[in-house]
Amino acid sequence: MNFNTALYTDLYQLAMGQAYYLKGKHRTQATFDYFYRKAPFEGGFVLFCGLEDALEWLENVSFSEEDLQYLSDQGFDKGFVEYLAEFKFTGTVKSVAEGDVVFPFAPILTVTGPVVECQIAETFLLNCLNFQSLIATKASRIRYIAGEDKILAEFGLRRAQGYAGLQASRAAFVGGFDATSNVLAGKTFRVPITGTMAHAYIQSYDDELTAFRDFAETHPDNCVLLVDTYNTLKSGIPNAITVAKEMEKTGKKLIGIRLDSGDLAYLSKAARKMLDDAGLSYVKIAASNQLDEHVIRSLREQRAAIDIFGVGTNLVVGHENAALDGVYKLCSFEDKPRIKISENLKKMNFPGEKQVYRYFNDDGQFVADAITFETLEAPGSMAHPFEPHKRMPLRPASARPMLKAVMKDGKRLFPERSVRDIAMAAGENLRQLPDEHKRFDFPHVYKVGLSREMEQLRDRLKEEKLKESES
Repeated sequence: MNFNTALYTDLYQLAMGQAYYLKGKHRTQATFDYFYRKAPFEGGFVLFCGLEDALEWLENVSFSEEDLQYLSDQGFDKGFVEYLAEFKFTGTVKSVAEGDVVFPFAPILTVTGPVVECQIAETFLLNCLNFQSLIATKASRIRYIAGEDKILAEFGLRRAQGYAGLQASRAAFVGGFDATSNVLAGKTFRVPITGTMAHAYIQSYDDELTAFRDFAETHPDNCVLLVDTYNTLKSGIPNAITVAKEMEKTGKKLIGIRLDSGDLAYLSKAARKMLDDAGLSYVKIAASNQLDEHVIRSLREQRAAIDIFGVGTNLVVGHENAALDGVYKLCSFEDKPRIKISENLKKMNFPGEKQVYRYFNDDGQFVADAITFETLEAPGSMAHPFEPHKRMPLRPASARPMLKAVMKDGKRLFPERSVRDIAMAAGENLRQLPDEHKRFDFPHVYKVGLSREMEQLRDRLKEEKLKESES
């Protein structure tokens, strides 16, 4: 399947594109903002992920002859189809860095270019950035609660939504996981792969001990035994201990055992004692079975003796939020700021081309983001986006701009970053986020506000559009 096709879009993007074309507006410059309104998982932040994939798509997207024939068959105008035959993205993209921590309403990425190009790009950008940011955020929450001393393995491919399993593995690594069971993800992104065995392997033998022995013989350097096929404490762990002792005689060591069912806290503590009593304190205990940040928090509170958490379904589907509500809104057209009016203030967009400044405290942690125009310096105060009477003083000297050009004239402006580099940057950015924004229960609301100039333009355009609609 060719994912670089420009047909990877919604019909209404092409319908609008044809209307722009037939009215001679298809080359008009427009700017769109990508942002989100509500953090997922009742949390306080989002970890931005997917930018590299988005830029690769923008650089290579086109319509094939087969695509163009399909559009002709669907009744699109002949002239518009001929225009699309030469289609490529020629615009400019400004973005925060992949791996940055981002907050509601502040632009994360902006796209400027001919309006048809910007519109066709919308669907893929939302599809790519919303999903990967959702999964990376989920992964970062799991890493936060598990702690830096635990190993996290992503096991979700078999439960993922189709091909999105590849993106989920990538995003999980960015969010703080150590390895994946997804072999294609390991090859594609050059990240570690991990895996043990399934119950089927043990069931295929007449007895569990022989199954363990054969597996250890064929995997002497990376053997992890699944111990809950029959009876965890009475056969699984005793048989694993037997094999571990046999491996020692050959100069090898059993890496670990895996628990995949039952009371994981109780079983892990019992397993740890049995292994330690047998002189196998080096054997690690892995656990899987519908884990997420909430289950892992409970296991940690119970002092479960688990070294490795294998997390699958709940991670790669973004449970309990199936999607990040990222949106892509027009903010400038024909070099004029544009606004959408709504009775719900949170549904209104902020007009004009923007910059977001992030402010840091003396400890190097970030404390607030201010949205202003791209031509202005960091403001010395900001207003609450939806409660104008609330203003907050800021220290401009502590601010840094977040949005930087990453693509110009349809070409990337920097070399591709590896997933490992992005993951390292994400970890550092999360360490700069105060803990009160990372907690699960009633996280502290991060301050995002508007400069006075942005607030005034929004209010003026709102009044103008309301008067126009009433006349």
